[in-house]
Amino acid sequence: MSIVLASGSPRRKELLEMLGVNDLKIIPAKGEESAPEGLAPGELVMALAAQKGREVKELCKAEDVIIAADTIVWHENQVYGKPHSRKHAIEMLRSLQGRAHQVYTGVCLICGDNELLRYNMSQVRFRPMSDEEIEAYVATGEPMDKAGAYGAQGKGAIFVEGIEGDFFNVMGLPLCTLGEMLKTQGVKVL
Repeated sequence: MSIVLASGSPRRKELLEMLGVNDLKIIPAKGEESAPEGLAPGELVMALAAQKGREVKELCKAEDVIIAADTIVWHENQVYGKPHSRKHAIEMLRSLQGRAHQVYTGVCLICGDNELLRYNMSQVRFRPMSDEEIEAYVATGEPMDKAGAYGAQGKGAIFVEGIEGDFFNVMGLPLCTLGEMLKTQGVKVL
């Protein structure tokens, strides 16, 4: 049995290694993400995580344990995924500054024929930010591959006034939720 991460995210890999998963296989899902319109944020991230997990399952052995995840930022009834341009990143950060938003991460765990889906939500509050700060942060390049155009574990931490909920959820993999899921399937991390 191998543990397979259906993601190329260096943050998710680091988090699993932090738990002691050293022989981790990385097989990123490559398919186009799509989900039905009108899903609530939690349902959306679970649907996207399941899509990734099912795709990667086709490339794995039957006994492999597959972990897939998807993260979005939810603000004013809108999904904030990864920005598609520098201008888009600046627009996202301007709308988030000085306010609170939610981060949702869906997790799909596939063990043989068992598929478990869960999601976690954390609330993040940003301090007010000047246009100069936003533009300087976007110029670092850090926001370009992150939902909501920021990394709370990187340079973006300077803007985070507070987090309610699982910090690791904001990084893209809610470890407590994942640990509970693995435990139900008899997969020991500790």
